[in-house]
Formats: sequence, structure tokens, C-alpha cells
Amino acid sequence: MLSCSVFGVLLGVIFICVIFFDKTCHTIPMMFVANSCLAQIIFGSCTISMTLFTLQNDLKQIWYYNSFCHFLGYYGYVVTALQNCSYLLPAIYRYFVVVYPNRVLWQSVKIQISLICLTWIFAFVYPIAFLFTGDIVYNVDNQICQMTLKFSFPIIYMAFCAYMMPVSMIMFIYFKLVQYVREISKHITPVNTLSRAKLELKMVRRIVILISILLILGLPYTIFIFMSFFNSAPKYHFRIAYIFINVSFLLVIITLYTFTEPLKTSIMKRFNSRPNAILPTIT
Repeated sequence: MLSCSVFGVLLGVIFICVIFFDKTCHTIPMMFVANSCLAQIIFGSCTISMTLFTLQNDLKQIWYYNSFCHFLGYYGYVVTALQNCSYLLPAIYRYFVVVYPNRVLWQSVKIQISLICLTWIFAFVYPIAFLFTGDIVYNVDNQICQMTLKFSFPIIYMAFCAYMMPVSMIMFIYFKLVQYVREISKHITPVNTLSRAKLELKMVRRIVILISILLILGLPYTIFIFMSFFNSAPKYHFRIAYIFINVSFLLVIITLYTFTEPLKTSIMKRFNSRPNAILPTIT
């Protein structure tokens, strides 16, 4: 868990630095990639802190918690929403580029930055009540502070805000774009318009693949939630679930790099560049 988190954070830092310093990456789509990388860095930092807390308590056989543990629990719900919402924004942007190409204001940098800020505010605000209602508790078996998995409003509310809402919206946008591209393919449409629509659909399909990785490797956590409704979740369910979550974190950031051509081009250009040899001149 610790290795996956550290390596993922390092990759995220490298990607953000490349995007920041390479002017060819200063575009709106790359701004979304930078936002996703930043969300991944924060997510990885959270999982590193949680893993170190658990490891320290296991090694020292500490069976009590502190306020830092409660904050980590809250922080975990924040970064989960941040991560998923960071993939929702580029899907929305590409939908407007294809379906409403003349609505230039909706595609402007200011609007996109405003939406990014709104998602960050939402991610930090939606779970804040958990800190004051006593829903986040210390689980001694798993050495972690989380909400107890059971059939309750806080669990359903968390699942809806962090997972169901952003993922369902991404899937809805993808199917709407598929439907739109099929519709315009039946009519006489300029070649460049159809090609642009197919390209944007391809980009949204890649976002769906990223989300699918998160969903597949997050399946144990989902299963344990459903099992908890019947009081049958395993004793170490959080430990098991977070192994898969940490692996998905690393796989997603590697996949993000694979799918982002400008980022790949910029990094490979730096690796392949060689200093020009200075040849001696004869006078």
C-alpha cells in the first residue's frame, strides 16, 4: 500500500511540473489533467498518512486514537470525491464542445476554473458534518478512523456524493455523446465536424476507462458496504478494501499518462533530448 501511494504521488508531481513548465501543455484539456494529477497527489498523500498511522499502531500495538485519526477519516472522504469529480469536469467540457460548439462562454477558461473551484469546495464541504456528528469512529481491528459500515443515511450520503453522482454523470454524458455522434453520422455533416465529435467521444471514452478501473478495484469496498447491511462484513474489511484502492490509485495515474498525448510527448521529448556536441574548430 505504501509503495503504490508513494510511487503514485511522485508520478503526479512529475506530471504537474511538466504541464506547468511546458507551454504546449497550457490548454484547457491539460488544465483538467493537471487538476486530476493534483487530486491524485492529495489522494496519495492521504493514503500514505493512513497507511503510516495503521503501520505505526500495529508495530507499537497501540489500541487508541487521536484527533489526527479523525481528521484522516474526513480527509479520506474529501479526496475520494475530489478524484472522481476531477474526471467529471473534462467530460462535461467535451460534451459542450461537441453538442454546443457555438456556446463559447461555456468553454472559456474562466468558466472551467470556476467549475474546478466549485468541485473542490463541494469535496471539502459535503463530509464536514461527519466530524461533528460522531459518525467517524475509530475501528481498532483495522486501525483506521472511518464511518462504520452499516445501513445508514451517512453511508448512503457518502456513497452518493463521492461515487454515484460523479460516476453516473460521466456515464450519462458518454452515452449522450455516443447517441449524438450516431445521429449526426446519419445526416450530411461536414467531415471536420464529425471528426471532431468522434475525437471528443474518444476522449470521454478514456475517462470512462479510468472510472472503470476505480470501480473494478473499488468493488471490494462496495461489496463490504452491502455485506454490512446484513452484519456480515469481514473483520478486516477496511484493510482488504484499501489494498485494492491503493493499487487502483497507481494504475489510474499510469493510465492517465498513457491517455494524455501532450504529456507523453513532452516527457519523451525531455528523455530523448541530448546536448549538442561542441566540435573543435581549426583555425
